[in-house]
Amino acid sequence: MGIFQELKRRNVFRVGLAYALAAWVLLQIADFALEVIDAPSWILQVFVLAAGIGLPVVLIFAWVFEMTPEGLKRESEIDRSHSITPQTGRKLDRVIIVFLALAVVALLAERLLFPGDATLPPDASAPAAQSASAEVQHAEGGLQRRSLAVLPFITLSSGPDDEYFADGLTEEIMNALTQLPELLITARTSAFHFKGKDLPVQEIASQLGVAHIVEGSVRRSGERLRVTAQLIRAADGFHLWSENYDRTAEDTIAVQEDIAEKIALAMDVVLDEEKREAMRKAGLRDVEAFTALQKGIRLYEQAHGADDIISALREAVRHLEFVQQRVPDHPVPYQLHSDLYIHIMMNGATGQSLGDASQEEIANAAALAAADYRAVIEHARSLEERNDAELDFAFLTSDWRSMPLRIERYSAQQGCTDSVWIDNIALPFGHAAQVVDRFRMLRACDPLRTMSWRSEARALLWAGDAEAALAVAREGVETAPGEWLHMQLIDDLVALGQFETAEHEIAFGIHSEATGLSLRMMVAAAQGDREKLSALFQHFSRSNRAGSFWELPYYAQSGDLANANRMAADMDAQDFGGPALVTSILWCNCGAPWDLEATPKFARLIKDAGFSWPPPSPIRFPFKTW
Repeated sequence: MGIFQELKRRNVFRVGLAYALAAWVLLQIADFALEVIDAPSWILQVFVLAAGIGLPVVLIFAWVFEMTPEGLKRESEIDRSHSITPQTGRKLDRVIIVFLALAVVALLAERLLFPGDATLPPDASAPAAQSASAEVQHAEGGLQRRSLAVLPFITLSSGPDDEYFADGLTEEIMNALTQLPELLITARTSAFHFKGKDLPVQEIASQLGVAHIVEGSVRRSGERLRVTAQLIRAADGFHLWSENYDRTAEDTIAVQEDIAEKIALAMDVVLDEEKREAMRKAGLRDVEAFTALQKGIRLYEQAHGADDIISALREAVRHLEFVQQRVPDHPVPYQLHSDLYIHIMMNGATGQSLGDASQEEIANAAALAAADYRAVIEHARSLEERNDAELDFAFLTSDWRSMPLRIERYSAQQGCTDSVWIDNIALPFGHAAQVVDRFRMLRACDPLRTMSWRSEARALLWAGDAEAALAVAREGVETAPGEWLHMQLIDDLVALGQFETAEHEIAFGIHSEATGLSLRMMVAAAQGDREKLSALFQHFSRSNRAGSFWELPYYAQSGDLANANRMAADMDAQDFGGPALVTSILWCNCGAPWDLEATPKFARLIKDAGFSWPPPSPIRFPFKTW
């Protein structure tokens, strides 16, 4: 008898299939249970590994032993004329059918519980939502017919909070519309770029790549509220819908919901009760809360341009905590709120200023940031948003065991949700090329957000395509200028050896003295000009509190391995050492800034994640010989 027929006679195939189905069903149950109790991700990995190891054991067992009326016996000891393998095979068939039915039930349950239709961006600087696909909003050479941007409603009254109220009303309408997969909605950052700018509708639509514009105005006087809204077809300026609302302030939520529904109907979207309910649940549905959130966002954005970011974030946190109290199940204020504690941990690990942070805040920063991120994950409004938040949480807590799988899942996602920390963990460890297309998709969602351009350009540089990175950065500087993107432009120029042009861009595009000096040090190191490099570092040290964040790249780029190892070892000893060290790799652009042996805690993180070492070096530094 041939080997295939003998495997079939001994029911080896049936046993293998039954085992695989049973293992899959049990792993789904384990995955759900572990998620409920918030267990570490490595526990499920252990279960998967055990199931994989068990399969060959079970197959060998099925080959060697046979079930008889007297119990298990070695197959070689059984008279084949008395074998009951046909009866055993029929029992196994029934077992396979049962587990196959359970597998189908599990798949249907997952589809119903986690549909993943709506996508909302958790981006810290752009918390408004995006809907449906993030593909560039062009189809067959023309603009997507159901694409639109909701511009900030104009404030026609002068109360102290009227502007924030109008912005909050705008964002609530935007959030509602993004629940409709038929529509493509421009992200908050790009839409709010036109706030206070008196530009023709056609020009705005062209810059945003949309076919329609929503604009309106708000006037508040005591308890009276007057709102005007209109939907305009950009191609010819035709008003597809417009309406005036004269109501009382307590009718604000009803007005906002009516505007969103009327816009959807004018865009030929068929609304059923399920879609209406999704639209109603999308936002804060609380006037005081959405007004306070706009204040928090404004202060959050201003803080990220301040020299002392920790102290500057303090006022934003006060407003965000008010929103958390009013609407405890909305994820955006928690993610913005976590940033204060992340900066405290990062600055503490890298020797930078801790501003006005108290000793209690410093001691509790990790727990406070973790609590915020757990709330973001718990209240995520889509599967994609939850995946992104879980990736960020794993990075910040140095739980990198499943990180390659998380990066792969992030890269495969559609829609406009985004991870805050994906650049830091994906680019230095060989995943830059994998995330380029995802970054390009996000840029289409939010075309006037400078960080969208920067992420794509930086990923291209780390993927080894400096020419393409420079092209994206140059286009981005013209489209969505910002100092962070300008810094990336300079990195790309240095990578291509265009040092004179890089110096010119530093002089005219960088306003922070510390940042300008650090970039000039990078140029000098790439040129191999040690005298200039040393002079710049001395100047930098006199005028700034350097710290590991700035000094480690300098020592690596200048070829001082001993000091680089010393600085890295000091960071490795900190509780937040893992995220701080990988951020230093990203900023250095120099491959491995230190010997891995100098950072044993970080080395374990690399090993646990299965990342390769050393990282790629986007820029060549002649003094660095390791």
